[in-house]
Amino acid sequence: MHYAPSLADIERLAQAAVERLPDLFRRHLADVILRVEDFPDQTVMAAMELETPWDILGLYWGRHVGMKGDVPTGALPDMIFLYRRPILDVWTEGEDSLEQLVTHVLVHEVGHHFGLSDDDIDRIEAAAN
Repeated sequence: MHYAPSLADIERLAQAAVERLPDLFRRHLADVILRVEDFPDQTVMAAMELETPWDILGLYWGRHVGMKGDVPTGALPDMIFLYRRPILDVWTEGEDSLEQLVTHVLVHEVGHHFGLSDDDIDRIEAAAN
């Protein structure tokens, strides 16, 4: 019998991906919290205007590196969320390994931490391939 990878399994893959990042990037991520959840909560659903909880694989929630000088009082820590169920759904329908997919989503969200837009990240990925 096979079981779907757990939240802890996805978190281990994501932590391993962070460890493979260059030191410069890892230093900037030291205070960023990595959370793996099954689905986005209602706050994220509303903020991102999602139709269903399956519409998002990951999310960077916080102030990007270029905005760090003026952190408002009471600001929550920066967080990267990975959403297990949508990730598993894409994984079962695709050709990439789960490790490759988790790494891809994590790196995408790290890009947002550094202030990159989705278009910027897509161009970087296209150039790398």
